[in-house]
Amino acid sequence: MFNTIKQLLIKEFTLEWRNRYAFNGIVVYTLITVFTAFLAFKEVSPETWNALFWIILLFAAIITVSKSFMQEARGRQLYYYTLASPVAVIISKVIYNVCFMIFVSLLCYATYSWFLGNPVELQLYFIYALLLGSVSMGAAFTLLSALASKTNSGALLMPVLSIPIIFPCIMVIIKLSRGAVIGLDPSVIMPNVLVLSALSLMLVVLSIILFPLTWKE
Repeated sequence: MFNTIKQLLIKEFTLEWRNRYAFNGIVVYTLITVFTAFLAFKEVSPETWNALFWIILLFAAIITVSKSFMQEARGRQLYYYTLASPVAVIISKVIYNVCFMIFVSLLCYATYSWFLGNPVELQLYFIYALLLGSVSMGAAFTLLSALASKTNSGALLMPVLSIPIIFPCIMVIIKLSRGAVIGLDPSVIMPNVLVLSALSLMLVVLSIILFPLTWKE
């Protein structure tokens, strides 16, 4: 199992490095979106800064992770089905997408801070929000991409399905990051860290449990 996951991860990173369509596209999207926000707002309050950041990152996540299964032909998926177990496939996809989301989150955070400043008072807790948000969005959108790839209108279905699934996580992420931005006491922020950790773990487990049912179709 571990060797299969390792080989699938190598395949994912190798294909990404050869094509680099998603990588280049998300870099351009991030730079353009952040620069547009800078031209539109110039200066924003810390609460608005936080909300706008997560709106940008949420759409970046949808663009980044939606390609997981929808860009693969049915024949290739059938070939994977004969070689690896569905658990190995989904774990490798989730790990790859979480790593990609961490990169996108840090890139967005760096460029966003460069153009619009950085009002975050508690940097460590904001980084927690970035990392846990990357895990939750990576796991959730990977599973949704698998579901959407089974339909004829996956590109349209993906954003529709993502809103109700990721909404609880986004609410906790914004609450956690807002506390980090305005500098609330860590004892007030810590429960949100625990809740977000539990939600992220739950999404990863649900992806592993539900994906084999989808894979058989």
